[in-house]
Amino acid sequence: MKVDVEEEWIKEAREYSENHQPTPEEIEFIKEWEKRTKHVCKPCWELKYCPYGPLVENFPLLGPTKKEAIEHNDFLKEQLQKGAYTGWRKQSIEEDVLNFDPNEYPEEYKKEEIEQCCDVFGHICPTFFVNEPLTETLEMRRISRNIDRATAIRVVRRDNSTCQICGKNLLEKDIELDHKIPWSKGGVTEENNLQVTCFDCNRKKSAEFHP
Repeated sequence: MKVDVEEEWIKEAREYSENHQPTPEEIEFIKEWEKRTKHVCKPCWELKYCPYGPLVENFPLLGPTKKEAIEHNDFLKEQLQKGAYTGWRKQSIEEDVLNFDPNEYPEEYKKEEIEQCCDVFGHICPTFFVNEPLTETLEMRRISRNIDRATAIRVVRRDNSTCQICGKNLLEKDIELDHKIPWSKGGVTEENNLQVTCFDCNRKKSAEFHP
């Protein structure tokens, strides 16, 4: 009897994942990973183009959900019944349909997993695998949320005390400073990433960002 090696690897990995109790070291690693990914900054947001070029073509896409996989498998079954495939292609698809297991696919993806993907091409952005709060210069990226007074004054003067979303002219007490690229998405607390907003616009924008 021929053993499906890939299937056995998947089965073993699933069993390990379901039964494994994380060690203190693994828990600490997960905490550190969550901290890093919380502050990751997609450079395309700031540069307005992808700096990775052809490299991203080799980065993975999120696979289908269970619902999507079932729908695709049903489609393949219908095409086989219609005789749409012949030769080696028919044999390959028959094997795929025969070995299809919907439990290999996730019910849905987490919001964090979706946000790791490129909004244009769909692949998982390399930044999430190599991100650091550093630049190629000696100056570190500021990942603090706190805005110093000098920076705040420069931003308010630059934006002429006007909400950059709705255009409303604001009194000093009504001014709020907003991160264009949300801090929770990795936006830095730098002058070029800050803007004046009114209370309502700042709350509506929240942590949403659509490059």
